Amino acid sequence: MECADGVLSLNVAQIVPCTEAEGPGRRFGLWFQGCPLRCPGCCNPEMLPFSGGQQLTMAEVFAQIADAQMRDGIEGITLLGGEPLAHARSGAVLARHARAHGLSVMIFSGYTLAEARRLPDPDVAELLARTDILVDGPYDREQPETKRRWIGSVNQQIHFLTDRYRADDPCWERRNTLEIRLQGMEVTINGFPARAAVGLWKRPTQQASRKGTR
Repeated sequence: MECADGVLSLNVAQIVPCTEAEGPGRRFGLWFQGCPLRCPGCCNPEMLPFSGGQQLTMAEVFAQIADAQMRDGIEGITLLGGEPLAHARSGAVLARHARAHGLSVMIFSGYTLAEARRLPDPDVAELLARTDILVDGPYDREQPETKRRWIGSVNQQIHFLTDRYRADDPCWERRNTLEIRLQGMEVTINGFPARAAVGLWKRPTQQASRKGTR
């Protein structure tokens, strides 16, 4: 998306500058606002509308990534949503910037890889070309994943699109985690939406938002 002055901007639902619940190592997590898919039981239904979110310029996000790299030693960025491939132009610019600064790129998408490669948007191909790990496929609430870390449901697949990461890395076999942060009067939760955590954001004494993977 471009602002009125022609500057490329992003429609962002949430940013977590440093997380270990959204992929290997410490990562900069960015959730896009807006998704054309409607997976039953979506972890982030508040991120489905393309309206809402926060408009940030690419320069503002670059600055946050640089701060996270310097302060927290992040090894990569993870793009979630919402649907990252519905924001492919912005995502491709982010991925190109991340790669140029030695960072890896991971994406969670509701599209399968085959479906993504058939999308008419040329920016999708560019984004995938700069992605190291793609977790693809719609979230299926009837098939929760219990063995693979960072994966929401059994049907979803992990695609290692470069040789930066490997399928036999034991990190994929560890247990999923949630990260809970208190920011003023707001509780934010990101990571795997385990059943035991469901309802945390509905407590009347808290103003809470959840930012999970699919």
